[in-house]
Amino acid sequence: MASAFRLSLKPKVSDNMTHLMVDFSQERQILQTLKFLPVPKAPEIDPVECLVADNSVTVAWRMPEEDNKIDHFILEYRKTNFDGLPRVKDERCWEIIDNIKGTEYTLSGLKFDSKYMNFRVRACNKAVAGEYSDPVTLETKALNFSLDNSSSHLNLRVEDTCVEWDPTGGKGQESKIKGKENKGRSGTPSPKRTSTGSRPPAVRGSRDRFTGESYTVLGDTAIESGQHYWEVKAQKDCKSYSVGVAYKTLGKFDQLGKTNTSWCIHVNNWLQNTFAAKHNNKVKALDVTVPERIGVFCDFDGGQLSFYDANSKQLLYSFKTKFTQPVLPGFMVWCGGLSLNTGMQVPSAVRTLQKSENGMTGSASSLNNITQ
Repeated sequence: MASAFRLSLKPKVSDNMTHLMVDFSQERQILQTLKFLPVPKAPEIDPVECLVADNSVTVAWRMPEEDNKIDHFILEYRKTNFDGLPRVKDERCWEIIDNIKGTEYTLSGLKFDSKYMNFRVRACNKAVAGEYSDPVTLETKALNFSLDNSSSHLNLRVEDTCVEWDPTGGKGQESKIKGKENKGRSGTPSPKRTSTGSRPPAVRGSRDRFTGESYTVLGDTAIESGQHYWEVKAQKDCKSYSVGVAYKTLGKFDQLGKTNTSWCIHVNNWLQNTFAAKHNNKVKALDVTVPERIGVFCDFDGGQLSFYDANSKQLLYSFKTKFTQPVLPGFMVWCGGLSLNTGMQVPSAVRTLQKSENGMTGSASSLNNITQ
């Protein structure tokens, strides 16, 4: 029985595998109906169509050929101080703006704290993103400056673009200086034996600190040419402040607007409210409301210093003069504080007003017959 059983289960070999075949006909039909999207080509940025104005940048581009499969674009940008093509190892990373449906985009509210900006864009369909466009470099030059803490009045607390009145600042610094002078001495020297030429150790910087009632701080960047613009905002409880420009030769006891080396507008909210333009110890009262923010426009080559309401761009006052040496932004503050906004282009509205302003009165010469 065992031998017969083994013979009946002997396997048979055959090359006919039809009973093991799988039917892929339906899947094959599905694969044949698939349509694969091509990778989008790189867009082309047109520098002529790009616009840089009012601290905004509009970037425009186009596709090399029509592609109705494009779903959106991705724009990337970064700031740089290098002209020409972007460097492989740049100090700043690319910023990304995704899901742009059109072929142009406007970046607004920028601070132009670099000389240039790089831009590149790529197209995307539902499946994949294409190659980047050739990068484009646009100039974003503007005046950037900080407050010079090395020469500011000791009663002013200065931090980059902010200054605040500090009534204890001077006393604290004076006590430190006196402590250093008296350290190691056995007694107080007689005033008669003190050298008239002796003075406290020089503070870092190229000039002496402002002192006395000149609660002044200057910008750390001189204006030697061109047109520039910056804005100033005062604290609500600020009792007195001035905004303007001055030569580097402004004396440490000099107040803004009281010498022929400085020009400013002055706001006084103490005892009585006054708003006036000052130069060479002459004053002209301004019959306008003090704005929340003051815009300062300086045309060095044209010899013009104008002040505007930063919000409405209404002209407050304009000096006409001839600058004979570089000027520095200047600020005076008492019992309050100021904050600055730099890295700004000259607003288009201000440029337009300048064309008509040249024929208006209200220059520095009008102050000559008005004494303070």
